[in-house]
Amino acid sequence: MAVKDLRINEQIRVREVRLIDGDGEQRGVLPVNEAIQLAQDAGLDLVEIAPNANPPVCKILDYGKYKFDQEKRNRESKKKQKLLKMKEIRMQPKIEKHDMEFKAKHIRDFLEDGNKVKVTIRFRGRELAHTELGRVVLEKIMELLGDSFVIDRPPAMEGRFMSMILNPKASNKAKQKKSKESDTKEETADAKDEDA
Repeated sequence: MAVKDLRINEQIRVREVRLIDGDGEQRGVLPVNEAIQLAQDAGLDLVEIAPNANPPVCKILDYGKYKFDQEKRNRESKKKQKLLKMKEIRMQPKIEKHDMEFKAKHIRDFLEDGNKVKVTIRFRGRELAHTELGRVVLEKIMELLGDSFVIDRPPAMEGRFMSMILNPKASNKAKQKKSKESDTKEETADAKDEDA
């Protein structure tokens, strides 16, 4: 439940609440008016932290500080999340060998950077009658890439397109993380050298 959805003090519209005081001690089930009075006497707020419980659980605390701490925790968790980017490489079934090698190199670079890659073959006009050519191209791409990927979604037709999705191998992600860490260590070492 989001912090802004919590009810406090007079917004709590039930007869009884299970109360936890400012020290974290259970005070049992009390009438809501009595709980609000206890919170006001302590100079704090009565906050409904578990509205679906029977009776609802309320805690006596400083609502402003609680709200700030929750938002800070949410920001920290968002920082730790890594967004996977999806890159797309498009080609045609009548692709030349050199072009295919060039595209495979780009795909490998994307995978090494930790991105997912969608490889798409676009069929035009009569090419739709020979979709097996697209599958051959995708298989050649997989051969060129070697074992630097995991197939997330095997080749499949989507209208005029045949596509597959490749994920980087876990070892690639670990290498990427280590290289980023070593880059930051080198930068801090350089900065220390300049300061000296």
